[in-house]
Amino acid sequence: MALEKHVEATTDKATGKVKEVAGKVTDDKQLEAEGKGEGLLGKAKEAVEDAKDKVVDVVDDIKDKVVDVVDDIKDKLDDKH
Repeated sequence: MALEKHVEATTDKATGKVKEVAGKVTDDKQLEAEGKGEGLLGKAKEAVEDAKDKVVDVVDDIKDKVVDVVDDIKDKLDDKH
């Protein structure tokens, strides 16, 4: 995950938890709900970034395999000449 996005997701989760606890302590249901929502937003951002990272990893693996296959074909063609 890009560092900036990771920090943003972590900040949302932490801020959300602080608001949620503050809402519970002060019996402020709106603040508590806002905190839960912000925490969930942070978790969602984290999940999206993790998914992006996995897609990039898969694409990189496929690219490497294609390069290997192309190199093998080139080697076989060179051996025939």
